[in-house]
Amino acid sequence: MAAEGQTSPPDTIFGKIIRKEIPCDLLHEDEQCIAFNDINRQAPVHFLVIPKKPIVKLSDAEDCDEQLLGHLLIVARKVAKETGLDKGYRIVINDSDQGGQTVFHIHVHVLGGRNMKWPPG
Repeated sequence: MAAEGQTSPPDTIFGKIIRKEIPCDLLHEDEQCIAFNDINRQAPVHFLVIPKKPIVKLSDAEDCDEQLLGHLLIVARKVAKETGLDKGYRIVINDSDQGGQTVFHIHVHVLGGRNMKWPPG
């Protein structure tokens, strides 16, 4: 619940996935986050790691979110290993419209299974 004077973040498809209102191909779940395969894959392996805390975008994260954000990356590393991404992978966090964010609940994309090109986008 938002503090007095603050608005709650908008509900998103990710909130519905966290609440198990929408099914997903779950790869990991703990008390802080979930990881699941992206339904719009951009690589042979493409999964998302999202916090259960509804942070709208990275630029909205607060200093108190430091441990949670680090946890998302550790989970990304563990799930990458479990999904066979031994040769490497790319981690992407889009922020806001110009950064390519389309779902406004912070999420980490993990892409692998092919060579990545640079520069992206």
